[in-house]
Amino acid sequence: MQAIRIVCLSVLAAIAYGIVHDQVTARICVEYFTIGHPPIFGTDDPTLLGIGWGVVATWWVGLILGLGLAFAARVGPRPKRDAGSLVKPISRLLCVMAACAIAASLVGYLAARAGVVHLLGWLATEVPADRQTAFLADAWAHSASYLVGFIGGVIVCVSVWRSRRRSLARPVVEAP
Repeated sequence: MQAIRIVCLSVLAAIAYGIVHDQVTARICVEYFTIGHPPIFGTDDPTLLGIGWGVVATWWVGLILGLGLAFAARVGPRPKRDAGSLVKPISRLLCVMAACAIAASLVGYLAARAGVVHLLGWLATEVPADRQTAFLADAWAHSASYLVGFIGGVIVCVSVWRSRRRSLARPVVEAP
């Protein structure tokens, strides 16, 4: 049952992060969602797009992380970790992801403004010229969140696995 709780915790955390992240980026550049994504929601409302894409684009990331965490926390003879013990590591990962997304968005924005990066292909013609810098800021923020989430997710899984081994090595002090 704890393994299912870990997976659910991870999926819900990813969805919550995705919704908050997309609420911000949809307001920076709604075209990132209306032009840069398939039109599955039939709206250009940033709030609805942020909620919709926040769920659609992140639940599966949470599922992958949750399965990895459930394995790292529960499999084998080592002392088990429960879902509650994973709230802090998952929260820290989400905070690091958010910080990196903000930094990447700023770098992407400044690079686009300086002409170092620009949209190519059909996006260059579809996204209005005055919105392309904001579009690239969003793209960099999203790319950073996925990259840091993947790398950080692996690190969290390894850390959880290793923490279970360390708890075996701790001496047990018995009361007199």
